[in-house]
Amino acid sequence: MPAVNTSTDGTTSTDSGAVSSRSPVIGWLAVTSVMMGIFSIVTTEILPIGLLTPIGNSFGVSDGTAGLMMTLPGILAAIAAPTVTVATGRTDRRVMLCVLMLVLALADLLAAVAPSYWVMLASRVLVGLVIGGFWSIGPGLASRLVPEGQVGRATAVIFSAVPLGSVLGVPAGAFIGNLSGWRTAFIAMGILTLAVFVALAVSLPPLLPRSITRLSVLRDLLSATQIRVGLVVTFLIVMAHFGTYTYVTPFLEDVTHAGPQLITAFLLAYGAAGIVGNFLAGTGAGRALRATFIGAAGMLAAANLLLPVIGTGKLGAMVLLVFWGLAYGAVPVCSQTWFLTSAPHAPEAASVLFTSSFQATMSLGALAGGAVVDSTSTSAVMMLGGLAAILMMVTVLMFSRPGQLS
Repeated sequence: MPAVNTSTDGTTSTDSGAVSSRSPVIGWLAVTSVMMGIFSIVTTEILPIGLLTPIGNSFGVSDGTAGLMMTLPGILAAIAAPTVTVATGRTDRRVMLCVLMLVLALADLLAAVAPSYWVMLASRVLVGLVIGGFWSIGPGLASRLVPEGQVGRATAVIFSAVPLGSVLGVPAGAFIGNLSGWRTAFIAMGILTLAVFVALAVSLPPLLPRSITRLSVLRDLLSATQIRVGLVVTFLIVMAHFGTYTYVTPFLEDVTHAGPQLITAFLLAYGAAGIVGNFLAGTGAGRALRATFIGAAGMLAAANLLLPVIGTGKLGAMVLLVFWGLAYGAVPVCSQTWFLTSAPHAPEAASVLFTSSFQATMSLGALAGGAVVDSTSTSAVMMLGGLAAILMMVTVLMFSRPGQLS
């Protein structure tokens, strides 16, 4: 039976059978290439977290100002997600993904040679455009690359790039940066991204769009109550995380008094826990989304609130970062599932809203956290992040009902 694809305006179309005519090996190579594209994007986006202090020192800016490297990509991605989806509605998706990888490679290499902080920020603008464009296209291609019975597994492989970016990309970038300088880390990412471009160009078949996303669909979704609640919930939990995690390296340096190698180990442990949390939430969100989301927020709140208290010691900081990783690993899965469950008739449009809201809040979180860090301390920003997570739990309890989202 051919796969059926639901468009953002509710219409459906069937695959032409091209998937069955291609080698399964080539199909899975294409899936892996898309996954590696997202891995490159995620790693490039959050790489400055592990290198925030040395980059800031190079340009003579504070940790809060250096946090703009996290703010700009999210803002641009929030705008680019719906814009790219609408503007490139008739463009071959294979061409789009390849072009976006070239732009990402340019951004990495521009960052590596940036003579000033403003050039570094310009490179981050390019990163934001790639995030919004690639995420609006790439994750939904699994059904066009592998047979119908393997689509679920292929989608899981593609999304595994998100926690892998934390567990492998950021610690590896921090290690390279500490060993050879932060610019070398961006050069390495540029080389990796060029390799991904070649893999996408070789493995992907022509992928002409089957439907055209319209702004009217996105506008209609915003009138749904649970979509609006999802926007608020996502805002609070992502604000809680990125308002604090962006400045976790300065916290570990100033409060825990950890050195570069130990911080790399901390980030590695956090990322590994994030992978576990991601897969646990994948199961839990499908059965009890509301409870899973509340549980993740509670764990994140506890980690943030306790870090200034027991994170002064290295063992306490390590335990809480693992706890934090488990919690945040569940957040993207739960948030996206919330949007998809709230709009089952328009999954692609729901994904665009998820991407835009997530990226916009990521930027605001980094910006707000930077303002708090510059005016008070990294401990203060952790406490405020914990309070935001608690407010998210209250919102879910007040504006959703058990069974409504499961």
